Amino acid sequence: MRACRRLPVPHTPVWFMRQAGRSLPEYLRLREGVPMLESCTRPEMIVEITMQPVRRYAVDAAIFFSDIMVPLKAIGVDLDIKPGVGPVIAEPIRDAAGLDALRPLEPDDVPYVTEAVEGLVGELGGTPLIGFAGGPFTLASYLIEGGPSKNHERTKAMMYGEPELWSALMERLSDLTIEFLRLQVAAGAGAVQLFDSWVGAVAAQDYRASVLPHTRRIFAAVEPLGVPRIHFGVGTGELLGPMGEAGADVVGVDWRVPLDEAVGRVEPGKALQGNLDPAILFAPWETIEERALDVLARGRTAEGHIFNLGHGVPPSADPDVLARLADLVHEASAERTS
Repeated sequence: MRACRRLPVPHTPVWFMRQAGRSLPEYLRLREGVPMLESCTRPEMIVEITMQPVRRYAVDAAIFFSDIMVPLKAIGVDLDIKPGVGPVIAEPIRDAAGLDALRPLEPDDVPYVTEAVEGLVGELGGTPLIGFAGGPFTLASYLIEGGPSKNHERTKAMMYGEPELWSALMERLSDLTIEFLRLQVAAGAGAVQLFDSWVGAVAAQDYRASVLPHTRRIFAAVEPLGVPRIHFGVGTGELLGPMGEAGADVVGVDWRVPLDEAVGRVEPGKALQGNLDPAILFAPWETIEERALDVLARGRTAEGHIFNLGHGVPPSADPDVLARLADLVHEASAERTS
């Protein structure tokens, strides 16, 4: 929390995106036979999965186990997360009539979120819980394409060719995201991260015109809640400047841009998060150590730094390597500050 606010820290804090879940054998055992979206509606399961990596690794934060599609499912959108595929939407939204499927999110739609967050806060003690939600571009992409997309053709076609429809869709998704984040913070989440995973597909000028106003509104709505706000997307090297302008306290950087270069792209007054290439986890330990120390060194040029991967933990990553990495980050950065 201190690093998010660019305050002095005894060591560089560390957590891993997707630390809760698919790479842990205990998670796979627990989830056996339980569909993804169903697991996100069982408070006891959410608590256990969120806690699993906190028990294994010396991480400085827990990340709430959920999925960016949960609020859409909760308001009645017909969707499923298919193994090996991802989110699949039964009736994609491609015209104004499709917007009718997106009603406002009410607290009673997601009682399991409030119950799970409250339970986690009690178990975590002084370890912060990061709540999260999907960014509006990423949610829009799934809704328009009907599922995962490499090039987001239909999404961009709407953004370019039907700006009024696009804006109306983004407004509704922003409202949904704001409420989902508010509920998590009200229940006790100490920070929030907005995962606009696929917004890197958008050119900077289009981001500023068609995405930034909506993202800025989300962060402005969360600001009065008083918790640190983190913003992350994949392939967003060319967007780091405008993403910094969206209002988050921390800008996440993927592995493609060195942190010392990212410092020059993001406006002053922001901390940075990242950004070890997840693929490095499969290299020999000497290589992992060298690269991690390089990330720490570059991170010292930022006003605040939270060590993380440049994307999520891969499913086949070795948990023991992640445990060793978390210890390395603490030890190396503590030596530096002592």
